[in-house]
Amino acid sequence: MSSFSEEQEALVVKSWGSMKKDAGEWGLKFFLKIFEIAPSAKKMFSFLKDSNVPLDQNPKLKVHAKSVLVMTCEAAVQLRKAGKVVVRDSTLKKIGATHFKYGVVDEHFEVTKYALLETIKEASPEMWSVEMKNAWGEAYDQLVSAIKTEMK
Repeated sequence: MSSFSEEQEALVVKSWGSMKKDAGEWGLKFFLKIFEIAPSAKKMFSFLKDSNVPLDQNPKLKVHAKSVLVMTCEAAVQLRKAGKVVVRDSTLKKIGATHFKYGVVDEHFEVTKYALLETIKEASPEMWSVEMKNAWGEAYDQLVSAIKTEMK
């Protein structure tokens, strides 16, 4: 596992700090970007299957999107301090099992990474830089690696 530098940590912490108060809104934008890039991804969410509610108004999607964004960003913020991805083991096992059950593959993680980076860029345009993109990319890759370890 590659190291997450102090500079990378500072960029992640600073941008997450600016987004955190509107995490629900940014989480929803993040998921709407995923569905824009990969419309078929909607089929992977049981709570969207038979829903006639527009995506941007779906209460279950809003809750799910916010929790995913918060977990992803909090894991990124903890990365350097802990030296590894910090998500409760039981949570990581559950996430891994769920992703396995729904047939999540590398391409899904790539789409999600792109959507995450685009969302962060939109949320903190004045801070956005190649360094910040790389910092978030590294944090995301390490989280995905931890999830893949639990996908069985």
